[in-house]
This record gives sequence, C-alpha cells and structure tokens, in this order.
Amino acid sequence: MSGIADTAHPRLAPMFRLQFEPAQDCWVLLYPEGLVKLNGPASEILKRCDGQASVLDITADLERSFSTEGLRGDVEDFLRHAYEQHWIV
Repeated sequence: MSGIADTAHPRLAPMFRLQFEPAQDCWVLLYPEGLVKLNGPASEILKRCDGQASVLDITADLERSFSTEGLRGDVEDFLRHAYEQHWIV
C-alpha cells in the first residue's frame, strides 16, 4: 500500500483486541497466538481506529490532543505498517 486515503476508516482486525496491560505497563494488541507491545504513539493511533473516524479525523484528533501539527506523515507510516501486519482493516 503506497498511500492511505484521508477518507479511509481503519479499525482493528477481528482477531485483535487493544487493551492496557498493567503487568506490561503499556498498551498491547492481543491476538490468539500472543501479544504485541505498543509504544505510546502506536497505542494513541490504534485507540482511534474504531471504523468510524477517518484517517483525517484521527490525525486531527491527535494533533489537537497533543497540541502539535504535522502528524499526517507519521500517522500514515504507522497505519501502513499496521495494515501490513494485518492489525487493522
């Protein structure tokens, strides 16, 4: 996937569940074979991947929440990786 449309509405793939794991002290993606430990930015992006918010909405919400601008490229890079890993659809 070369680019992700601003109008795409990513959501977690059915076999994954996002949750905070106190034992790991971080957000993780759980799936039948194990888990993926997420860093802060990855978890913030995935929390917003609800199938309702567009990529543009997700980016705007992150920029607003963290009082910054210019996150579109970082969001797209992560979402591309998440699609490749089949974490989101």
